[in-house]
Amino acid sequence: MASKLSRDSRPSWPKRAIVTAGEPYGNKGLHFGHVGGVFVPADFYARFLRDLLGRENVIFTSGTDCYGSPIMESYRKLCQNDGYAKHISDYVEENHSRQATTLNNYDISCDIYGGSGLEPAVHVHEKMTEEVINRLHEQGTIAKRSTLQFYDPKAGTFLNGRQVIGRCPIQGCKSEKAYADECDLGHQFEPEELIAPKSQLTGETPELRPVDNLYFDLPAYLDFMKDYTAKLAENPQVRSVVSKTMEEWLLPAQLYIQNKFREAFDAIEDQLPDHTVHEPEGNKSSFTVTFPSWKERDEAHAVLANGGVRFRSGKALVPFRITGNIEWGVPVPEIDGVKDVTCWCWPESLWAPISYTRTVLANDAKREGMTSGVAAEDAALMGEPDADSVQVPTPAYTHSSLDWHDWWCSDDAQIYQFIGQDNIYFYCIAQTALWEALGWNLKQSTVSANYHLLYMGKKASSSSKTPPPPADDLLNHYTVEQMRAHWLSLGLSEKPVSFSPKAYDTRITGKDKDGNEVRACDDKRVIDPALKEGALLTGVFNRLARSCFYGVAPKDGDASPYRTGCIPVGAPSAAVMDECEQAALKFEKAMYTFETHHALAVCDELLRASNKRWSDASKAAKNSGDDDAMAQALIDAFQELRVATVLMHGIVPAGCEMIASYFDIDPVEFFSWKHIFQTTDEFLADLGEKPGEHRVKPLPPRFDFFKKHESQF
Repeated sequence: MASKLSRDSRPSWPKRAIVTAGEPYGNKGLHFGHVGGVFVPADFYARFLRDLLGRENVIFTSGTDCYGSPIMESYRKLCQNDGYAKHISDYVEENHSRQATTLNNYDISCDIYGGSGLEPAVHVHEKMTEEVINRLHEQGTIAKRSTLQFYDPKAGTFLNGRQVIGRCPIQGCKSEKAYADECDLGHQFEPEELIAPKSQLTGETPELRPVDNLYFDLPAYLDFMKDYTAKLAENPQVRSVVSKTMEEWLLPAQLYIQNKFREAFDAIEDQLPDHTVHEPEGNKSSFTVTFPSWKERDEAHAVLANGGVRFRSGKALVPFRITGNIEWGVPVPEIDGVKDVTCWCWPESLWAPISYTRTVLANDAKREGMTSGVAAEDAALMGEPDADSVQVPTPAYTHSSLDWHDWWCSDDAQIYQFIGQDNIYFYCIAQTALWEALGWNLKQSTVSANYHLLYMGKKASSSSKTPPPPADDLLNHYTVEQMRAHWLSLGLSEKPVSFSPKAYDTRITGKDKDGNEVRACDDKRVIDPALKEGALLTGVFNRLARSCFYGVAPKDGDASPYRTGCIPVGAPSAAVMDECEQAALKFEKAMYTFETHHALAVCDELLRASNKRWSDASKAAKNSGDDDAMAQALIDAFQELRVATVLMHGIVPAGCEMIASYFDIDPVEFFSWKHIFQTTDEFLADLGEKPGEHRVKPLPPRFDFFKKHESQF
């Protein structure tokens, strides 16, 4: 038997918390992987923290990444192929609205879903970008560096990152979709390393020409990163995939050369900078050349290329690009003679959550009529979104501090960032070193990196034979709460998991009586895996809630003393209190380690046990005509319903808030964890009410708090 948990061993939580959910590119809507793999887990966590810490102590940020070459390339193709005539900012705004609509449809409760290039955050973000870059320059950690950029002589233009495509040069990577300096799996490399580059504008092989940009000295933080990564490996809140992926980037600067090039390598080896050759072990097909740093490794590129030696690079820290030579981006002040450049989209997207936090606090300052302080200064920069732009609703309350440093730099604050596994390099390597370099005491993030949410057993791809459905399209077949519960059950924190909704399953599963092929989506024998968790809601949870409210409702011809319309007074049984306490402690422990699927499993177990206890106790009381026993069954059921509803709040918020409304208790108080271990009588007394006299709202006949989708009947 598993040992019982104690309140004395509860995890430690911060006073304030930031939750982030990455930033989708502004060139498309959201597919189910964005929503199910990142936004729903982040929203669950943010709602839990609001209930635990107080809503005024939590800020949940995200937004549209408005800049970057993927957006520019999509915009160029739209203009070229479809005659789109609006400005790129209009194009991004339209996609932002689509994304915001989807998030609203899925009950994602961001305090702000902004846009790095859109009102109301754009000018706050520009200010933040200038402050960061000037500070890095003051600290001596960024400098001008002349590097090579692809140029298409036929088109007569420099190419942005997505206008060049080739094969990834990183050892072990099999990506055939690599761009100028990164592949679709997140590997970073120098442009001259890209294998078989082609211009997407003309199909020609582009030239490499030198350009000046600002780079952050990431390799200078190698020792710091090694120490930090070692500490992460011991942190129970951080999944091993994070620290192990980070370790891969902290290796020496190396090149891998196939054995067939050994003779050519030997002929030019004496021309290479300082290095060490490691002979292949066993049946390996390549040998390894290790250099003291990235500088010597990069110097070797030209020597090897001139000698006809092909190579692949190992992962290692290299200077992190801060600026780029494209017009559509955040302006950057002139530094070291580098001018007329914009910030590369990746670094500015790392501090965008700080910009969004400042925008939230600026909105608070505006609401409060403040005229001094950073939040008030930021408020003066804010404009209004376009009138027809869809927005995620902002909270109507003011947060506990309007100083962004209290959220990002204070020892009693914590940052929780939900990302996809392929973005670990940026959020855990680049961001960590940048935060240290700034010297602002920025809190390092606790990162929850989920594995990929697959589709029908394969990696979701819009170009595949069976492209995944847009997130909104799923709502033609499933309810929001069915989807939220299902995605949270998948355990993406542990491994990639397939999302295989029956409604989209076109596999042939047999033939009908006329010999016609039957697809899985039309086969009544096929169980829908996406509805497993939904059955808990529409069945068990509904029954428990209805039983409580109908059980105390006045009824003609029934003079039972518990039918008063009020929650009966009395202490729940010791078994019920113990079960509720253990459920809350297990749930909290699972949330601390981002195991949201375990948290849902705790709720599942509590709801099923509570429903069975009520069924057995109420039946026995009814059969014996024992009013006292029925009253006790109701006291127990209300206690368990209240605790289960609090725990389920972040998973299925709409239904849980409806239950709270029928309790007729203020939702902020109802969902607050300061009451989680109290009896219902103690809870009501804290609210200033006399136990036994709190009247619940009458529940209409045959009422459902959680409904099936109309297509499921």
